[in-house]
Parts: sequence; C-alpha cells; structure tokens
Amino acid sequence: MERFTLSRKEMADLLHSLNGQHVNTPIQILKNSWSFKNQEDIVNLLSSGVPTIFEKIIKHSKSEIGFSINEIVSLGNQIEYTHLSPSAVQNWVKRDIKELVGSPQIGKKYNVDQATMLLIVEDLKSSLDFDSIRKILTLIFNNPEDRSDDIIHPIDLYSAYASIFEKLHHRPIPHMEGDGPMNEWIEQFIHDECRNILPTFKHLNEGQVNSVLNVLIVSSLSVQAAYYQSAAKRYVYAALFLQE
Repeated sequence: MERFTLSRKEMADLLHSLNGQHVNTPIQILKNSWSFKNQEDIVNLLSSGVPTIFEKIIKHSKSEIGFSINEIVSLGNQIEYTHLSPSAVQNWVKRDIKELVGSPQIGKKYNVDQATMLLIVEDLKSSLDFDSIRKILTLIFNNPEDRSDDIIHPIDLYSAYASIFEKLHHRPIPHMEGDGPMNEWIEQFIHDECRNILPTFKHLNEGQVNSVLNVLIVSSLSVQAAYYQSAAKRYVYAALFLQE
C-alpha cells in the first residue's frame, strides 16, 4: 500500500476512535497504521507531507469532529482500492442517497456517522445501482438524524465487512477444504465469516439478524468487487504505459 493509505479495517478503527468508541486515540491508530518504530521514522514520514485530512485529525481537539464533502472525499481516498470524487459525493447527498445521509449535523459539516455512510455507499456502488443501495441499507438504517433507531450502527457495519476483507487480503491463506472452484470458496468464506460476526451484534430479533446478515454479505461481496475493479484498472494503466 502507499505510504499513508489505510486498510478498511484501519479506517474502521479510526472512525470508531473519532466517535470515542475505541481504546486507542486517532493518533495512536494512525501511528500503528503507518508503522512508526521510533522518532526518526515519525520525522521522516511526516516530512514527506501528510495528507491534509490526516493533519486535521491529528490536530483536532476532544470536541466532535465535522467533515466537509471535500474532506470526506479526501478521507475516503486514503483507503485502499477507493476512488471518490467531490462531484459524485455532492450528487449523493443532494439526490441519490439524501434520505440515508441527511443534512449536515455539525454546522455545515457532516459527522463521523454520516461520513461512514458515504464510505459504505462507495463500496456498494461497485456492484449496485442507487435504488438497490437505498433498499438494502434501509433494511438496517432508519432516521439519519437519530442513529438510536438503527438496527446496527453504520460504523459497526463498516467495521464488520472491513474485518472480512482484511482476512481475505491481509492474512495468510487458510486451509481450504474440498476441491471446488476458488470463486465458490471465496463466496462461501464470506458467508461463513458474516455468520460468525453476527453474535457481536446484541439484542437483535430473528428478523433483524437475517437483515443484518444479508446486508453484511452484500457489502462484503461488493467491496471484493471493488478490489477486482481497482486491480483491472491498474493493469489497464500498465498496458497503456508500456505502449508509450
């Protein structure tokens, strides 16, 4: 990964920390992600130019942090295999998924939950149209002005499928049973991991469990699709570069 790029799991931890829901501070999470070993590492890395959005996070006080559309785009583009644009996100919040995000809740800026919702939509749109995205997310999310009536929290959904993606892309290959096709194995792995995560969501009734499971599977498959799309683009760029 590039120097300041975060995995989705690292971003999920950062979002939880910004909401005061993680044992580590945002700065500690960034230090761990960037693999600082000593003060010299810190000086060398920071001298190369930290993205402005991370400078804001490093400097922010204990008060609630808000993000502009451009800052959400910048934050999202620090995640591996993610490609956001300000114009697209503006369209999302004004039209395509307005009812899922709601209006800015910190002055003219969006809070961490709203930023997370936009990151989830970015992952889903690699596989789904906006009508499908709205329908699948409203199975578990309700009024964006009051997250207490959601079945699960947006950051918890993001963290859950991020952890599955982490296992697929940043962990040693587990033992594979049987001799079926690799694609079937990956799909079954995602299904199994989604079911294994369900017990972490407390107080869900049977119907809610099924809704969360289906949204988790869809999200996990979509972010896997985003990875393949990004990989294909890299090979296109490489092929065109070699022709020059």
